[in-house]
Amino acid sequence: MSAAYKVVAKPSPGCEDDLAVVLTLRPEAVDWAGAGGGGTLLRRTLFERLSSAARVTELSAPPGSGKTELLRSWVREAGLEGRVAWVTVQPRECSPQVFWVLVTEALRAASWGAGMVRLLSVAPGLDGYDAVERLLEDLAALRERAWLVVEDLHELGSNEALRQFELFVARAPKALRFVISTRRDLHIGLHRLRLEGELTEIRAADLRFGLEEARRLFRAAGLHVHDAVLESLVQKTEGWAAGLRLAALSLASHSDPERFAAEFSGSERTIAEYLLAEVLESQPLETKRLLLRTSVLDKVNGELADLLTGGSGGERTLQELEEAGAFVTSLDARRSWFRYHQLFADLLRLELRRAEPGAERALNILAAEWFAAHGHPVEAVRHAQAAAEWALAARLLSDHWCGLTSKGQGAAARELLEGFPAGVVAANSELIALRAAETMTWWSLEEADRDLALACRRVESVPEDRRHHFHLFVATTRLSLAGRRGDVEGALKGARQLLSFDRPDDAPQCPEGDLRAITLVGLGTALAWTSQSDEAARHLAQGAALARHAGYPYLELTALAHLAVTTTARSLSAGEQRGLRAVELAEQHGWANEQAVGVAYLALAMTTLWQGRLDDAEEWLERAERVLRPEVEPCAGVSLYQARALWESIRGHDKRAFAALEDAEGLRGLLVRPHPLATGTHALLLEALVRAGKTEPAEKALQKVGEKERENGQVRIALAALSLAEGDPKAASARLAPVLAGAARATSPWLGLAYLLEASARDGPDHTASATALERALDLAERDGALLPFLLHPVPELLERHRRQTSHAALVSEILAMVAGAKRRGASQRAQDADFEPLSESEARILRYLPTNLSAPEIAHDLYLSVNTVKTHLRHLYAKLGVNRRSEAVERARALGLLAPPWHYA
Repeated sequence: MSAAYKVVAKPSPGCEDDLAVVLTLRPEAVDWAGAGGGGTLLRRTLFERLSSAARVTELSAPPGSGKTELLRSWVREAGLEGRVAWVTVQPRECSPQVFWVLVTEALRAASWGAGMVRLLSVAPGLDGYDAVERLLEDLAALRERAWLVVEDLHELGSNEALRQFELFVARAPKALRFVISTRRDLHIGLHRLRLEGELTEIRAADLRFGLEEARRLFRAAGLHVHDAVLESLVQKTEGWAAGLRLAALSLASHSDPERFAAEFSGSERTIAEYLLAEVLESQPLETKRLLLRTSVLDKVNGELADLLTGGSGGERTLQELEEAGAFVTSLDARRSWFRYHQLFADLLRLELRRAEPGAERALNILAAEWFAAHGHPVEAVRHAQAAAEWALAARLLSDHWCGLTSKGQGAAARELLEGFPAGVVAANSELIALRAAETMTWWSLEEADRDLALACRRVESVPEDRRHHFHLFVATTRLSLAGRRGDVEGALKGARQLLSFDRPDDAPQCPEGDLRAITLVGLGTALAWTSQSDEAARHLAQGAALARHAGYPYLELTALAHLAVTTTARSLSAGEQRGLRAVELAEQHGWANEQAVGVAYLALAMTTLWQGRLDDAEEWLERAERVLRPEVEPCAGVSLYQARALWESIRGHDKRAFAALEDAEGLRGLLVRPHPLATGTHALLLEALVRAGKTEPAEKALQKVGEKERENGQVRIALAALSLAEGDPKAASARLAPVLAGAARATSPWLGLAYLLEASARDGPDHTASATALERALDLAERDGALLPFLLHPVPELLERHRRQTSHAALVSEILAMVAGAKRRGASQRAQDADFEPLSESEARILRYLPTNLSAPEIAHDLYLSVNTVKTHLRHLYAKLGVNRRSEAVERARALGLLAPPWHYA
């Protein structure tokens, strides 16, 4: 018996784990689809179930069950090519952004979706839920039935993306049908669809081949076997599609089908192992040796194959195996690197253990040494670990840790460290130091300190030829710890120590290039959160340039992100440009969710917030909050909470603002003391209390601010706002004087607020001093777009009066419009927070007159109302505010944000 044509094996296109055997067809094989004599077995019963299925169909079965082939052949047979959009989820996909971009592209690729679905691309502001809403809006016009096939949904590793997909399925138009292919059941709310009769389920039992389907499968391959043989194979494989196809592959060249079927037995793994062994036996000895000995590798090239086999011509053999469809796939365009199908590789390793007991360890050691010598440290460490060569693995990982993290491979370095047994780590000082670096990055600065101290106490256990590298690594980690805490003195000490190290030619470097880049970035990071912005910018700019030259893009990203922060203190526009450059670099490397870019998101939040672009600021704040880890980045964490507090306060969310400041205060213990960020938190709390009309709590909070802190520029500005709220403009002006004179330093945005408060404090019969201060505030705002001070301290009446004598008339109009909108939003939110019944438009108009000295008849005259009408509105107004007197109404309205704090002082 023989097949009509050659039989080869290939992975299914787009689904390498669903094993397929492509069998050249006999002309009379009418149950196979496709032109030119090739195609896939038609499973008509399943086709009918798919065509008549409910709105959602779930195919849930193990790999090799034929899910992908079934769906593709159904689409072709049913003539649905133009009506089906197809998405294949890539292995270990964890990005909701990427998933929804792929879904959108698939929908647009379908004939019906090209003109209906808008283009979507990964962008800083892209949110998965927003993408869902956008798709639902685009698909609302869908009337004719269409399908979306989502293949390998189990690979989607983001719970957030799964929740978004569940929402999309629930709200999609009825005309859109879903077909989900997965290896396991997913928790995406399908039980609700099941109860509603909207779910069709096709499982492993449904996909098993029966006797008749198996017969057609074998006949289409040109194999005619007796029923007894076929029944035996179907029974022993339990109808598993891949098992039957593998049986067909081996049986095509077997001279005794009955014997083959009789000896064919075992579990799924045993069956596959036996059949693949049959395939291997037909290979030349050299090819079989290559396959077995290289099965320990995740990827292989010709040179490495030759090393592990002791032969030659490995690259050509691998290319020939790929051409023959023997479960070998090239990884690059030059076809120099290859990998084996995962199932095939697993079984080859089993066969290697049987054929060459004990060879696996030696092969892994050879592979580790080769990968280390050829610049592949991750693979080198993995193979050393596989061989249980812990000392070699520890040395390799320690030598390359800084290089890996500087290149953005921190997750791989962490995974490798976790691959060591706990006892091995505890006994190795270099691994303890690496654990300190990992703990510093992910978990706890205090724990990192303890690990570093432990490693240093055991330095005598480090081999003499490793100690230079060990001390370098400890110094580098301490510098990073100092930078995270904002410890400038500690960072300076660490930098001097690192730059003073003698580096002998045979000593490993950390990283493998110029240590100066790491030193400068570490020092600049510590300075970035202090008032030493010029020095910080100099170090960070130099560090970024060196990192770029050395090929350390993640280190460059860290430098650029912190450079954006420190630049913002001097120029908002320049800070925004540098922040966007950092984000662009992160997106180029797929690091949009890494901690380093979180600092860039924070810088962009700060710049847009100070520019009064509150919607943009909220977007960047949310991105920063998603990726930053305040417990190990306390400087960034405090700044993030401070920015959030400012944003919430402007929006009228006073409770949320106070909560954010409480979070900032909670990180104080992780910062070096004293630190200017902690002082900034105190200043912001005072300002937030004043804006909320809580002057008494502000006075109590002031008691906790030390005398030295009160000399800080930002604290002085907050105290000036408190003095104004308490009706003491002279005290406010006195507190501002050192700030305006430059004796008490304040960054440019805060200086604008100082001039604005000075304009209020100086307002009186002679407007000259007030107008001068206001003009200076407008100068600063015009120069850099810093409009936030005008939201923090609204002065619409001063601006209206000043409009006629300023060179910034257009800016004044913009500010007045912005203040009016923010005031309405803030008042509405504060009223909502206080369970306050909203005022009518007429009541709100009368409320604005209450801080004046106008009587009820005078208010009635100005508003063209009767006196009785005004009195009626006043009664309603007092009732809603819960007060009895006019002065109480004014005070209550200011506390709710319905009236601005007083700014006219005679």
